[in-house]
Amino acid sequence: MILENYSLKQCNTFGMDVNAKHFAVFKSKRELCDLIRVAKDSHWEILILGGGSNVLFTQDFNGIVLQNKLQGIEVVKKENEWVWVKAAAGENWHQFVLYSIENNFAGIENLSLIPGCVGASPMQNIGAYGVEVKDVFEELEAIEIATGETKIFKGSDCNFGYRESVFKQELKNKFVITSVTLKLKNLNVTEHYHFKTTYGDIQTQLAEQQANELSLRAVSNAVIAIRQSKLPDPKDLGNAGSFFKNPVIEQVLFDKIKEQFPLIPSYPATENFVKVPAGWLIEQCGWKGKRVGNTGSHARQALVLVNYGNAKGSEVWQCAKDIQQSVLEKFGISISPEVNVY
Repeated sequence: MILENYSLKQCNTFGMDVNAKHFAVFKSKRELCDLIRVAKDSHWEILILGGGSNVLFTQDFNGIVLQNKLQGIEVVKKENEWVWVKAAAGENWHQFVLYSIENNFAGIENLSLIPGCVGASPMQNIGAYGVEVKDVFEELEAIEIATGETKIFKGSDCNFGYRESVFKQELKNKFVITSVTLKLKNLNVTEHYHFKTTYGDIQTQLAEQQANELSLRAVSNAVIAIRQSKLPDPKDLGNAGSFFKNPVIEQVLFDKIKEQFPLIPSYPATENFVKVPAGWLIEQCGWKGKRVGNTGSHARQALVLVNYGNAKGSEVWQCAKDIQQSVLEKFGISISPEVNVY
């Protein structure tokens, strides 16, 4: 059923009160194909929405918003110490992580509590604490909007980068991801697994939890505790998590900046490049905890822009642009949004 002038306030974690001219939910691939056909016949622009946790609406959407409610998780293959798990794109990402932990499948425990749906995980190449989706990615299925055909994308087809994929670049708005298959380590048949605990505060948190031995659940609980301590719950304060990506800059430029700012932190990226925490840059510019009208940078995590209740998307976007300008003027570094802006 297609609804008219539908409020998207409950469909985006920023809580932006904008309307979609047309709106529908799909729970099967057939429903999706039927809706795409109607939209194309009516010449409506199509926007696919999952959990709405990585989007900022600055205005009403004049086309049709299709909300992905495809459900289902299944083990499709087991071989030696590996297991291949296929999840429908509308599944909640964190619930999928918990499913893998309950079944003793390893590889995505560090990605606990990342908001959103499974379908967005390869699109964004989501990552946290030393793990990215591309590390465990096997394939995805997607329907091409132009033809209605189902296509399979392997890792090499997705052009994964830091919070990037082909679906945010040249194939943006051309495919609807319907399922994602990950290759995970089956700890029911092997004990050989390298837990990634050296990133962030995981080891400190594990010690606080008095975790006597490493386990998928212990690492997941540590990550959940860290995220909850740093990031506001969208139910309490509208936000889309990290608004900006951590910039990757040339080593030569970094060395030059370090002469003036000796405390600037960094992480190795690719050869001759380093990654700089955007949160640190924003904080040094005086934005951490700063409120501008109904929006601003969060007090505990400068990377997170928040809606204090009645912010318009245009206000948040202007605040983001002001932050970008501050960082550029102080450090000569451009920071890019991780959030999709409409």
